[in-house]
Amino acid sequence: MKKIIFLTIFLTTALFSLELKVKANSFNADQKTGVSVFEGDVNVIRGNDELNASKVTIYTNTNQEPTKFIAEGNASFSIQTLEGALYKGKAQKVVYLPQEKEYYFFKEVHLKQIDEKKEISGEEVILKTIEGKAYAKGAEKEPVIMIFDMPENKKKSEE
Repeated sequence: MKKIIFLTIFLTTALFSLELKVKANSFNADQKTGVSVFEGDVNVIRGNDELNASKVTIYTNTNQEPTKFIAEGNASFSIQTLEGALYKGKAQKVVYLPQEKEYYFFKEVHLKQIDEKKEISGEEVILKTIEGKAYAKGAEKEPVIMIFDMPENKKKSEE
């Protein structure tokens, strides 16, 4: 039987005034070091953002506020920026810095901006949600691929 643990730690913190909910098959925490490790079908939800992975490690400061998330193993995610842009994608590793609101994606990254119909694929992608900026780097033998949706000229179709 699958053991599911709901994490209620961090709920009393004022981290962006949103509840952080973590579900996993197993959980291990060390309050002295501020490290919590969740393994097996991990699902993290905070507001409109969602992160899924095989393993998620959450680092906290002395006030029990999360300072860094590291998701490893077939990570998938849905992220909304402050301006409301919606991103979905996958990567082998995701690092999230909540205070800076920055995401770092590594290995086999595929990031899709849903509302703008843009896609980025590469080996390393950085998404800065406050600034609304993205940066990408390809692998040694693989280029970065950026795909834009180019709607046809409406005048042509009316003729």
